Amino acid sequence: MFASKKDIVGIDIGSSAVKIVRLRESRGTYHLVNIGIMPLAPETIVDGTIMDSSVIVESIRNLLTSMKIKTKQVSTSVSGHSVIIRKINLPVMTDAELEASIQWEAEQYIPFDISEVNIDFQILGPDPKDPAQMNVMLVAAKKDFVGDYTSLFAEAGLEPLVMDIDCFAVENMFDYNYGFVDGEVVALIDLGASTTSVSILKGDTSIFTRDIQTGGTMLSEELQKRLGIGTEEAERAKLGDRNIADVDPDSIDGIMADAIENLVQEVQRSLDFFAATSSDDQVSRIYLTGGVSNSVKVREALVERLGIPAERVDPLRNVTISEKEFDTEYLEAVGSMFSVAMGLAMRKVGDK
Repeated sequence: MFASKKDIVGIDIGSSAVKIVRLRESRGTYHLVNIGIMPLAPETIVDGTIMDSSVIVESIRNLLTSMKIKTKQVSTSVSGHSVIIRKINLPVMTDAELEASIQWEAEQYIPFDISEVNIDFQILGPDPKDPAQMNVMLVAAKKDFVGDYTSLFAEAGLEPLVMDIDCFAVENMFDYNYGFVDGEVVALIDLGASTTSVSILKGDTSIFTRDIQTGGTMLSEELQKRLGIGTEEAERAKLGDRNIADVDPDSIDGIMADAIENLVQEVQRSLDFFAATSSDDQVSRIYLTGGVSNSVKVREALVERLGIPAERVDPLRNVTISEKEFDTEYLEAVGSMFSVAMGLAMRKVGDK
């Protein structure tokens, strides 16, 4: 473990953009120092896999230069098919005992060859139903997948000191801004461009996670395909602009309704699966983040379908922001896209 408690820069490489946040911590309060976003061309990242590293390296370098960030130490995160998160049950043992046997224990739960993955774990505590057992959060990521990201940062001249998982970074951001309530079961739903991640927490403990391979890009693609319009027009239509040349506004609403229905169904499936596997715990509230959470129609559709109150998360809610240095209206508009980057910027060197 590192002894240093220096603040590090959070870099979130999403499928649609690179987002960078730098915070300064003082007496338990975070102050915003830098925030920036650089869109990526479509197909730069597909299903979490890097297709064109040079584009991402250039975007990171350009962002850091424009933000005047000179530090080389960063925290970042991964998600997608190559990352497995499982809550498992094991006989009660110490951290050291589990460290020694985790490879063998993990083999039963991971669909990859154990020699091909990096493994980490966190003991969540005793199993309430059986004191001789304990609950453990097991995380595995394919080595070559993580290697692609670490070599990308090396190429950009950076040193990733923390390699997190997207959904855990979102939980970190949420804890600082909203806090966890003992025993309360909430769902954090990160509605990104190509992936929607669902995390369910009981108090401060993550009890269920699932990535759904669909997001905001699907809404835009449906509009493009069915209306024969370009990417820019589709983005405008998705965000509520009904003045698209030669397009009937009603047809936009119909296509959006269909696409949103598909997205909402996938989220409902995740929550239904959780409900079926944990009969005692019911989600009492949903918190939405990610770019797609800006869509009022998506929020309304989720509340209507799930029958659970939902609100949009503000990742900057408890962060101190200088109105002289930052355009607060702009931050309000883009803030929800920075949940992962904010959570990463709150990490400390040597965090587990």
